Amino acid sequence: MGNKNTVYLTEEGLNELKQELDNLINVRRPENIIAIKEARALGDLSENAEYDAARNEQAQIEARIKQLEKMLENASIISEVSKDKVGIGNTVSIKYVDEDDDVEEYKIVGSQEADPFESRISNESPIAKALFDHKVGDIVTVESPNGSYEVEIIEIK
Repeated sequence: MGNKNTVYLTEEGLNELKQELDNLINVRRPENIIAIKEARALGDLSENAEYDAARNEQAQIEARIKQLEKMLENASIISEVSKDKVGIGNTVSIKYVDEDDDVEEYKIVGSQEADPFESRISNESPIAKALFDHKVGDIVTVESPNGSYEVEIIEIK
């Protein structure tokens, strides 16, 4: 699965990170520099809340820029997805064994793009790890913090 630093992204996720980085470098950073200059002009820096706030924001901006650059450097784009076996980039329909016949659908994405409210689950989640490399019709055991349960793979897209 690549090294520990690999960040798995869809094309869409990659573009979102690039846009965020661009915004931080070309918009937020210059605005912050102006805010620091204006706060500095107010005088005594030891009791200057505006200056402290601007410096804290600067630290956050710079940290996020570094984080994004590192992620983009280690990005692995999920492009070719196999429909035969479950992997990153697939949308998988599963049915919980032992429960009613509810079918749930999840898209497996890299951890940076995971959003449970959008049914986008991280490749590092227990359910995704259990589903990996399995085929339609397979019944797999998911080890979760609340105990294990079984799911059947209904469809892979």
